Amino acid sequence: MSSFELATPRLLLRDWQPDDRPAFAAMNADPEVMEFLSSPLRAEDSDALAERFEAEFARRGFCPWAVEERKSGDFIGFIGLHEVPKYLSFAPAVEVGWRLARRFWGRGFATEGASASVALAFGDLGIGELVSMTALLNVRSQRVMERLSMRRDPAEDFEHPRVPEESELRRHVLYRLSAVDGLAGRR
Repeated sequence: MSSFELATPRLLLRDWQPDDRPAFAAMNADPEVMEFLSSPLRAEDSDALAERFEAEFARRGFCPWAVEERKSGDFIGFIGLHEVPKYLSFAPAVEVGWRLARRFWGRGFATEGASASVALAFGDLGIGELVSMTALLNVRSQRVMERLSMRRDPAEDFEHPRVPEESELRRHVLYRLSAVDGLAGRR
């Protein structure tokens, strides 16, 4: 298996390691972390998610990578690129996304790691456009998308087909960033 590391001033985006699993499971079991997702995950479901990410990396050369804080070496969550599932109307597409343990919120880590992921996508990986999505109620993640210079067209907001119709989380927003706009914004 290939290895991967992408360093930023404060973070290291890297391959998943077996030692990441307990911290990943604890993060995915936290109701606050999972507030805008379906529900907290059981440890076995969290492990299966990490395995899917590893398989995506082997298949595509990218995935939502494990992230550690460089200063402490602590696992803080994931940030990276993800193939949009085929059941979503805007597939095929590549999403930039993140999920961080609560104690690492509010420090700009999501923006820092996602910015590095965007640069990699538009640079070495040659991806032409990225998307990002979240529940309409998830204002924190929308702010990160905006800091990445992503743009939302309300006409592209959608009802997530895997979220129950009666859920207040069903309505999702979609943000986009093209390589042309993303690279121009970094000059």
